[in-house]
Amino acid sequence: MSAEIDVIVVGSGINGLVAAAELARAGRSVLLLERNDRLGGFIASEQRTVPGYIHDTYSSWHPLFLAGPAYASLGPQLHEHGLVYRNTDSWAAASVADDGRVTRSHRDPAKTVEAFEHDADRDAYLSMLDRIGANIAAINRMLGGELRSWSMLWQGAKLINTGGVRGAEGWLRQLATSGRALYRREFRGHEVDHLFTPWLLHAGLGPDHASGGLMTGLLAAGLHGAGLPVVEGGAGNFVTAFSKLLDSLGVQVQTDTEVERVLVEDGRAIGVVAGGRVLRARSGVMASVAPSALYSRLLPPSAVKPQLVRQAEKFRYGRAAMQIHVALSAPLKWRDERLSAFPVVHLTDGSSSTGIACAEAEAGLLPRRPTVVVGSQYLLDETRVPRGAASLWLQLQELPFHPLGDSAGELDTSQGWTRELAEGYARRVLDRLNAHAPGLHDLVCAVDIISPPELTAHNPSAGQGDPYGGSTELDQNYLWRPLTAAGNHATPIPGLWHIGAATHPGPGMGGGSGYAAANALLKRSR
Repeated sequence: MSAEIDVIVVGSGINGLVAAAELARAGRSVLLLERNDRLGGFIASEQRTVPGYIHDTYSSWHPLFLAGPAYASLGPQLHEHGLVYRNTDSWAAASVADDGRVTRSHRDPAKTVEAFEHDADRDAYLSMLDRIGANIAAINRMLGGELRSWSMLWQGAKLINTGGVRGAEGWLRQLATSGRALYRREFRGHEVDHLFTPWLLHAGLGPDHASGGLMTGLLAAGLHGAGLPVVEGGAGNFVTAFSKLLDSLGVQVQTDTEVERVLVEDGRAIGVVAGGRVLRARSGVMASVAPSALYSRLLPPSAVKPQLVRQAEKFRYGRAAMQIHVALSAPLKWRDERLSAFPVVHLTDGSSSTGIACAEAEAGLLPRRPTVVVGSQYLLDETRVPRGAASLWLQLQELPFHPLGDSAGELDTSQGWTRELAEGYARRVLDRLNAHAPGLHDLVCAVDIISPPELTAHNPSAGQGDPYGGSTELDQNYLWRPLTAAGNHATPIPGLWHIGAATHPGPGMGGGSGYAAANALLKRSR
């Protein structure tokens, strides 16, 4: 390893990978440090059940990456190093209710609204997408830049110029609106609620959280625009392509390397201590870690204002999550045969059942009827399963990290997340799915479960089992993410940059904070 490094990047999730690549492409020497034995954070694929089945261990779908500036910058080179996406150009996602009602979305918005019951809802849905499309450049810059900057005032002015003062006021109203409130206010039928309430969970929200109204439109636009891309051969190949790109750019990578503290001299971050060694950086340090880890553990107390420490200690995590991987001997036989064509199906009644499950989880209870994300990546990428077989990627996003009880009164939570409790809850999830796809249990070859504590053990930034790096409720998002006293990626300590899901623009496989921080550092250097 060279002793002369411009930038040290701590953490190799999507944002650390993007930041390291962007900096190296600009000619900076970069050292990337990762505590685990492999790169990727929550990006991995493995044979977790039986040989021949490749499962995306954590994250899977990449619409945010394809639609974002990081892919525009790095995509061509990643493809040169072996990255291949599989996507849908027709039916994408669906929701099925307990009474069997199915609502479907197509890549083409016009086909999606054909099944809407009310003409007014068709017009309202397409108008919502048109408003986003007319302002997408400004929206992307606001989501991919520093909100507390003069350039963001310019983007706000563009929104006013496009839609006038009332138009800008409309955006603010959407930001203050929950998903449930939007559906009630703008739509007469159930379709938009049924389709997009569960997608709010993927943004760390629930149907009654403010900003869900804005996120609904953005999620819908992303689904129609970018689809549901998955990496051919498994998400691990995304990390492999990035590793090859970093190697070609001369980035030095060290895994199994825990950063013990950030070095601060004369008020400036000048390197880190890792594995008992002092590693110095000329231009700065980028840390993809939780706010509490950064301000309470990695930085010396003398370098941090007490206000920052207090705010970091109050940083809130959202609901916990669980992953269930299932190897099947054959594809599901859905009661509604149309669902067999959808890579993603949500088991939900919309705001009603998902709202109840969120409330139960936030009260410390295991939901009786959880919202289940049923991913069938093999429909897009047949290389993941043996011929004629199938697999399921099940995600639960409404769980307590410290369960206090079970809403159904069936499972013992007194010992917390034991293996027995995780398996018992997985049985509830599979039974819920079996109601919509009878015969499921007969098809199961093997089941693999990743409980909330196991998520945190793999990635400490997922505190309390929250894979989204902290609650995305409005008071802890946008201008106030991660902290009110530190809302930009450039921290109050010169030379230290904060990236990752805990920072703006928040969670997801977009790489937005890594891209924004790297380019902000390069701009300052120039």
